[in-house]
Amino acid sequence: MIRVPPAQPAREDFLALLAGSLAQGRFVKLVLAKYKGAEEDLNQLALRQVMLRDEPCLSLVYRYRTRDVTKNPTVAEGLQLVGKLLGGDFRNAHLQTSTEDIQLSISQRGRCTLRRSASAHGEAPPQPHDREKHRHVELDRPFLTALGVTDAQQRLIPAMARKWKQIDKFVEVFSHALQASALAQAPQVRVLDFGSGKGYLTFAVHDHLRHALQRDAQVTGVELRQDMVVLGNTAAQRLGLAGLNFEQGDVSTFAPRAVDVMIALHACDTATDHAIHKGIRAGAAIILCSPCCHKQLRPQLLSPHPLRPILQHGIHLGQEAEMLTDGLRALLLESRGYQTQVFEFISLEHTQKNKMILAVKRADPGPPDEVLAQIDEIKRFYGIREQCLEMLLNADA
Repeated sequence: MIRVPPAQPAREDFLALLAGSLAQGRFVKLVLAKYKGAEEDLNQLALRQVMLRDEPCLSLVYRYRTRDVTKNPTVAEGLQLVGKLLGGDFRNAHLQTSTEDIQLSISQRGRCTLRRSASAHGEAPPQPHDREKHRHVELDRPFLTALGVTDAQQRLIPAMARKWKQIDKFVEVFSHALQASALAQAPQVRVLDFGSGKGYLTFAVHDHLRHALQRDAQVTGVELRQDMVVLGNTAAQRLGLAGLNFEQGDVSTFAPRAVDVMIALHACDTATDHAIHKGIRAGAAIILCSPCCHKQLRPQLLSPHPLRPILQHGIHLGQEAEMLTDGLRALLLESRGYQTQVFEFISLEHTQKNKMILAVKRADPGPPDEVLAQIDEIKRFYGIREQCLEMLLNADA
């Protein structure tokens, strides 16, 4: 229970100075000490200003003898709480601002003493709650407004916050892959994005190449739904984006063409295999896939001993089919001269489709014999008779 202290002129002056320092951007930190409340082992309460979701808040750290507890109220809620605590549970306060140090001492009889002195502290604007993240897609980019991620004032629409994070994370992955590939210094980059949908990532890749890297980017989004194709082309034309266009088509029947980067996010089941195959045949330096659905292998899988008791559960069998499908895809890419990674694309907080296969073509690929032997051994162990990507590659051979 918080004891509300009686009003004292010096105490009220201190609270006014605290509120003023926050409002004027001069606040550095506040420490409440000499705790006299009922909580065992509580020593101090330290406050600093942070930014949470682009809003200023106060970070309150309750310092106990063996632990810290952090809470993040709004500035108004934090000020109200300090007003209740100061003089009741805490008898001493030290406020640091960019211009002065202010101390308030409260005696056992409730007498308040206020001391002020000049401070050498520099300006201390609100600090991010976590380390400031470098954004690869800034909110002022026009394509974000055209696609409904930001409003006319280029402010993030709250309902699109997760989509923006997904776009930014994808461009980060793409940027690192580009630097690790033979395209690092290439003046022109040709990109094919299968299943482009509304074109969020297609526009983002084009913007990153053209705007951030100043490359001659030729980016094509391929989408089965004609209305999405019209939407993408209309937005690209309205923004005057040279080298960006959308075409109607299906990944399994799309005519082969020269491409440096092949992207296929959330292509269902064997559509991912067809997309990877298109990238390999075109000699793409980078292949980026986020697989969706894994239906082909599941009916084929045996449950070898001693895995049989585990795989009797349908959910485990589905997870096993997913792991095997994407693992075989990665190995097949390795056998065709790619350095391949399988990793979490973005946390489940933002999307359930969270796995990515990233393949970067090696400058000097080694012989594929060992990898092909590993693929054969895995297929024998699980009773896998056919896998779409392997069949497509074998047909080429």
